Amino acid sequence: MFDGRPASNWQILATDRAKSPPHVLARLMAKGTDHAYKVTLLRDILATDPDLYVSFLPIQGQADMGSGLIWRAADDRNYYLARANPLEQNIRVYRVVNGVRHLPHNFDQTIDVRQWHILRVTHQGCHGNIFYDDKQVFDLCDKTFRAGMIGLWTRSDTVTYVDDLQLQHVE
Repeated sequence: MFDGRPASNWQILATDRAKSPPHVLARLMAKGTDHAYKVTLLRDILATDPDLYVSFLPIQGQADMGSGLIWRAADDRNYYLARANPLEQNIRVYRVVNGVRHLPHNFDQTIDVRQWHILRVTHQGCHGNIFYDDKQVFDLCDKTFRAGMIGLWTRSDTVTYVDDLQLQHVE
């Protein structure tokens, strides 16, 4: 959502570029403002201590190419976000409160736009770990959000494919 208006176009798409053929979930609308976050939440799934995993393939974007995982979301304006951005060549973790992003962690990382990548988040109690392509990049403690929905995130004119979204609850 952007200022309360739908700001995205997520579709199931058949493609020969799928990691687990034949379908991907694709964010296809290659336009938008720099500050328009393209959020999709799985409203029927609530997780307290998630082990969350997704594969993503950057396709295009002039202003942004960031793709990310959302967890412990109260709504589309309050959540945690781990995102990777090939244009900026970094991975970041945000705490989004009332639509405002707070950046507790940044990690510079080469992100190849020609291949699939993996983002994984584990969060138990206050302790969270973020992994990029099976390498741990963040270890954090934050108690802002204790439970909530999971989802996917892009920004601006990002076009991306996602596949293999998986959720397990940490015991």
